[in-house]
Amino acid sequence: MLISQTIQPRRTLLVLALGVVLSACGKSSNEQNPAAGGMPAMPVTVQAVTAETVPIQTEVVAQTEGAKQIEVRPRVGGIVLKRLYQEGEPVKAGQDMFLIDPVPYQLQVEQSRAFIAQQKARIEQTAREAQRLKGLLDSKSISQREYDNAVSDNSVAAAILLQYQAQLREAELNLSYTHVKAPESGIGGRFVLSEGALASANTTLLSTIVQVSPIWVRFSLSESELQALGGHLTPGKVKDVRLILADGSEYPLSGKINFSASQIDPALGTQQLRAEFQNPDRALLPGQFVRVRVTTGKRDGVFLIPQTAVLTGQQGKFVFVAEKDKEGKTVAAVRPIVAGAWFNDRWAVLDGLKAGDQVITDNLIKVRPGAPVAPHAPDAAPAAPAAAGQEKAKS
Repeated sequence: MLISQTIQPRRTLLVLALGVVLSACGKSSNEQNPAAGGMPAMPVTVQAVTAETVPIQTEVVAQTEGAKQIEVRPRVGGIVLKRLYQEGEPVKAGQDMFLIDPVPYQLQVEQSRAFIAQQKARIEQTAREAQRLKGLLDSKSISQREYDNAVSDNSVAAAILLQYQAQLREAELNLSYTHVKAPESGIGGRFVLSEGALASANTTLLSTIVQVSPIWVRFSLSESELQALGGHLTPGKVKDVRLILADGSEYPLSGKINFSASQIDPALGTQQLRAEFQNPDRALLPGQFVRVRVTTGKRDGVFLIPQTAVLTGQQGKFVFVAEKDKEGKTVAAVRPIVAGAWFNDRWAVLDGLKAGDQVITDNLIKVRPGAPVAPHAPDAAPAAPAAAGQEKAKS
């Protein structure tokens, strides 16, 4: 009986101690999660959007090429005695570039001159003979046929003289061709052969000349890019063409479209285009990879927002905006958008926003639709994220 009375008070004390511990644990849990009664507002940076006018343009990769690329070949064959230009340096039209051995052609000129002198003597002889036979014909000493043959011999000799004179002009022309001249002005390429090599007339490639001012830029646009620019491009539709160099700088001179394909390439699905740029300082060289920016007009009512603000979901691109809900709280709301081209580091939004919308630009991983947010301007300090929850916990 005494043992039973002793155990009963101990059980009562144990129950009371357990209750105290559970009460303390519950209090500690409430203090550590002050938001249990309500989610704290997430501080976010917002940008108030306004409608702007932006150019209708696109940028694509392009490659430069010489406006003219001319192969230099000799018109006469022979040994290449000397290179007369500096490789990689500008050459002018008509400038001597190579010297072919001229001796064989000088001999042909001298031979043709000798034939001409010989034939002139022959003409004088046949003329004298015809004149002598004319007197004999008047005295009836010879027949008419003999006189006619003498006159014909003189005419044939005169015709042969014309032939020899033509041969002389050809020989002199061939002699002049031993000086291989630049057909156009441009930048002289490297000498393909070497001095002392044998070159064949009209076939052997000696060098090339590339005209770099103006310089051409070839590029192509996909069907989607053409659609964004207003459809199939012609030179008249393009308002401006600019080059973006490899270091990101913009080439100071604008260009113009000088070729646009009349159809879409069925293999690539693109339209081939070519632009022409003046290149007075030779800042551009053939073969460079650049970016070309084509502008076809302007578009009004466009909103420009940071690229980081644009997200992609199953239904397409969207942004979060900070707006008031039915209870007057500022929450994050989803806005599907129609995005256009990039402008520097900003997206052009064509549809889905209206002037004054507060687009959320940071903390997008943590933001959820309908979640409370505490918006602030980009240059303002964010509010304390748990201020509201702590006030509720204290109360």
